[in-house]
Amino acid sequence: MSKVMIFDHPLIQHKLSILRDERTGTKQFRELVNEIAMLMCYEATRDLPLKDVEVKTPMETATVKNISGRKLAFVPILRAGLGMVDGVLSLVPTAKVGHIGMYRDPETHEPVDYYCKLPSDLPERDVIVLDPMLATGGSAIDAVTSIKKHHPHSIKFMCIIAAPEGIDAFTKAHPDVELYCAAKDRELNDHAYILPGLGDAGDRIFGTK
Repeated sequence: MSKVMIFDHPLIQHKLSILRDERTGTKQFRELVNEIAMLMCYEATRDLPLKDVEVKTPMETATVKNISGRKLAFVPILRAGLGMVDGVLSLVPTAKVGHIGMYRDPETHEPVDYYCKLPSDLPERDVIVLDPMLATGGSAIDAVTSIKKHHPHSIKFMCIIAAPEGIDAFTKAHPDVELYCAAKDRELNDHAYILPGLGDAGDRIFGTK
């Protein structure tokens, strides 16, 4: 069974409350998505290994900690996942960024793949997949399945809001992938939108309808 972490940090919850508000405009919504992604990334990278190195301070030589050889890659699921990229890159600016394009068929609610471009050295990298919403779990499951074919060192999935149905489906499909989300909402409606949710994350990030 995969590890599921639901964040209760006051800063994340406060920002999420504004994110949900239908009165929040595109500019502020986009900024909040990046801020929440950055705060979540702080925790999702907690297990990166460290090594001792020596540096010379203005006072003396000190033994300090550096990240030990592990490389990161962020893979947003297009298009809404793009809204989280700047936030995570502000913490890990040397990470590479891949992209997976999927859309949800309006009739079947199933994901349809249309694009995949990943770093060539993925086996050397720990991958964090980004998508603001985990609804049915279909896109997330397919994205992780595609990434696994490239044999990354490890995979984590990071979303802002998740439905119970999506969490269940994802953890059953990928029990080896850690799942991070800022909120577990109540349910999906008949159109597979999360309730109470925040609407369509892609439309609200990019100002489209």
